[in-house]
This record gives sequence, C-alpha cells and structure tokens, in this order.
Amino acid sequence: MFYTYILKSRLNNSYYIGSCSNLKNRIDLHNKGRVKSTKRYILWDIIYYEEFNNLKNARQRELQIKSWKKRKTIENLIKHFKKLI
Repeated sequence: MFYTYILKSRLNNSYYIGSCSNLKNRIDLHNKGRVKSTKRYILWDIIYYEEFNNLKNARQRELQIKSWKKRKTIENLIKHFKKLI
C-alpha cells in the first residue's frame, strides 16, 4: 500500500503533507528529525491519511491537497476523518 498523509506539529500547529510506502516508518523519520523539511517542528502527530494501490496516485493526491493552499480547506478534510492509527 501507499499513503498520502497529513501531520500536525505539536510545536506550532503547522501541517505537513506527504506521501510514502511505509507510513509508520515515515512518521518515525519525521519525529527523529531525519526529514529536512520537518525537523524544526518536531514532534508530529498523524491526523489524516489515505491509502492507494500505487505511489503515483498517492503523490497525485498529495499535490492536490497541497494545491488547496487554504488551511480551512485542509481542516475540513481532516474534520471528517476518523483516526485509525
């Protein structure tokens, strides 16, 4: 499986949107400071994810969510998500 995910920083409540093939491992990398773009805002909580059969579709969804720009639109998506992790 492949995933598109949204993380929220405990430090400043900012969001990070990404995609990967191993969700648990990727979150661990974010929280260990091994991802350049997120290491300044550790610790991260996963607040949303979607599953896909291939990485291409997961990346397309990542780019779609990032294109929304408005925080409110992203928060509306998250609001309807039931945390499964």
